[in-house]
Amino acid sequence: MNRRIAIAEPDLSRLEEEYALAAIRSTWISSTGEYLTRFEQEFADACGCPHALAVSNGTTAIHLALAALNVGPGDEVIVPSMTYIATANAVRYCGAEPVFVDVEPTTWCLDPARLEEAITPRTKGVIAVHLLGHPADMDPILEIAAIHGLWVVEDAAEATFATYKGRTVGGLGRIGTFSFFGNKVLTCGEGGAVTFQDPVLATRLRMLRGQGMDPRQRYYFPIVGFNYRLTNLAAAILCGQMERRADILRRRREIVALYEARLRDVPGIGLRTDAEWAVTSPWMFAATIDGPAGIDRDAVARRLADDGIETRPLFVPIHALPPYRAAHNARGTELPVTGRLGREGIMLPTHTLLADGDIHQVCDRLIAAVEAARPVQGRLRVA
Repeated sequence: MNRRIAIAEPDLSRLEEEYALAAIRSTWISSTGEYLTRFEQEFADACGCPHALAVSNGTTAIHLALAALNVGPGDEVIVPSMTYIATANAVRYCGAEPVFVDVEPTTWCLDPARLEEAITPRTKGVIAVHLLGHPADMDPILEIAAIHGLWVVEDAAEATFATYKGRTVGGLGRIGTFSFFGNKVLTCGEGGAVTFQDPVLATRLRMLRGQGMDPRQRYYFPIVGFNYRLTNLAAAILCGQMERRADILRRRREIVALYEARLRDVPGIGLRTDAEWAVTSPWMFAATIDGPAGIDRDAVARRLADDGIETRPLFVPIHALPPYRAAHNARGTELPVTGRLGREGIMLPTHTLLADGDIHQVCDRLIAAVEAARPVQGRLRVA
């Protein structure tokens, strides 16, 4: 019996252990310490931004960004429906309403051509999600937003270190948000960051992150804030990850390239098309199982699970989920690409602890599962 192949595993070395132990021995294990300062500066530099703030996770990063931009009841924020639900939930945390738009059929990111039709007098801004490591097409998104006086927040939770036309994501919109969850390219278990250019936002974001405390007067709270701080202990792990990021990215890129080489021309399996202006972040490799050919994605996933291979479906479209379905249906907007990806998309194991042989095994079993799930009249003849 083959060993189980997990969809994600954290890559932690003796360096992260050493830094975490140093943080423990220093007794600075809460929301102050040298590793926090170091990580924020290193991450800001890596993203080409003057400012980065470490926060408790990727969801709080989005909420913090929206709160800093004064999103509130009665406002609308445009988001793609093909994303993790945290993107929309953070809008609701502010009392505002997410308005869902479709994604491009090639990159699977927010479709700029569908953006303008979603704008109303209540629209406050746009969250452009860099889905599965691929940057959204930011120039037209930023142009449309500027015409209508809107801000753009980048949800880069899945796209750390990706670049758009030579520029690193996180520094393209008003604010960038990141996640360092256990399955991400960089991880500390739970963590996140916000990046931004505007020094005026620095004070507001720091106050909101730390319960609203005035930085000039300790324990004086002129605004209502949140406890969204990251610990020095978690930042120590991230400092180790930052030192090792070149090796982590190299191995992940090798895995993605191997998947693409094995699966690109397989009937019944579709791959995302990377834009020529993008350098993607190798977070999670995903493909589509060809539904129009009668192949059931979930049946394929079950066969892989029986073979000890863990997969995940691509995200269920948020506009179809119970908390958001009624409001979206009332708008009467069709999102056909998002719907198709929700039915056909599958994520495959992607992490640095996989050997090349593991990738070949996943591909072999996936190809076999697709063929087995194909309707009898459509199966390939085997000599």
